[in-house]
Amino acid sequence: MDRRSDVEALNDFVAKYRLLRQEIARVIVGQDRVVEDVLTAIFSKGHGLLVGVPGLAKTLLVNTISKALGLKYSRIQFTPDLMPSDIIGTEILDENRKFRFIKGPVFANIILADEINRTPPKTQAALLEAMQEKSVTVAGQNFRLEEPFFVLATQNPIEQEGTYPLPEAQLDRFMFNIWLDYPARNEEVEIVKKTTSLHMDEPAVVLQSSEILFYQDLIRKIPVTENVYDYAVSLATRTRPHLNGSHPWSDDYLTWGAGPRASQYLILGAKCHAAIHGKYAPDIEDVRAVAHTVLRHRIIRNYKAEAEGIRVDDIIDRFLQDDTR
Repeated sequence: MDRRSDVEALNDFVAKYRLLRQEIARVIVGQDRVVEDVLTAIFSKGHGLLVGVPGLAKTLLVNTISKALGLKYSRIQFTPDLMPSDIIGTEILDENRKFRFIKGPVFANIILADEINRTPPKTQAALLEAMQEKSVTVAGQNFRLEEPFFVLATQNPIEQEGTYPLPEAQLDRFMFNIWLDYPARNEEVEIVKKTTSLHMDEPAVVLQSSEILFYQDLIRKIPVTENVYDYAVSLATRTRPHLNGSHPWSDDYLTWGAGPRASQYLILGAKCHAAIHGKYAPDIEDVRAVAHTVLRHRIIRNYKAEAEGIRVDDIIDRFLQDDTR
């Protein structure tokens, strides 16, 4: 594809993205930044971890996006007794006395892994392997997952009893950590009006699977200048305590910083952020726009930070304020 057609394709992507947001807004009131972050992760071929208290329409959000994208949606409720076979599927002995594989709910395009930290590590690992490899292996047979494939896992930040927190190495597989907050008062009034009547809006299908795959590849083709690459790597380096290039707050308040995957996702997120805002190449501001969602689950606070009430987002804010441009 030549340069001119790439530009035309990006213009078409912006138009489709705006139409997509309009359709989602017919069902989802407010949460503009959350919707943008989820769509950015999808078009960047990443996965998202959605953190918020119950009742904030996480399930409705994911279901609505899947409908607008024309994708198959599957919801998995994670519980302490959930087994890996409940996710990936299992073999059964059919009437001909032959083993046949019955596909599990992971064989969909968009997966909502509801309360992923409520299930033991063995079951968590089954989903995380599928996220990484885009395939599952059962009885020596490998089954490819249909693309596009996107996992949105949810966690409840206030209820930790009986949970199995994801290890940091597994958290790193999620591109974004997206925080979902309470709606504004006027938005909540609108939500109550929409959800307490007989009529419920449905989004129209805006894109098909083939178009999504095309736009995912198009995002990766967007050119990036050297100074933007350098800024993304410098920002990730700033989070690594007691190493060359670390920030003083990193030395004081962190026990561990972000790895190279953070730098990769900062660039991919910046590319998509630039594209959906009508730019043909990302700049440093696009990197800064996705910094919180990329970094907040990749840096680990120490006891001093917790004792002083320093939040993860406070630390990231400081990194961005004291950048070295």
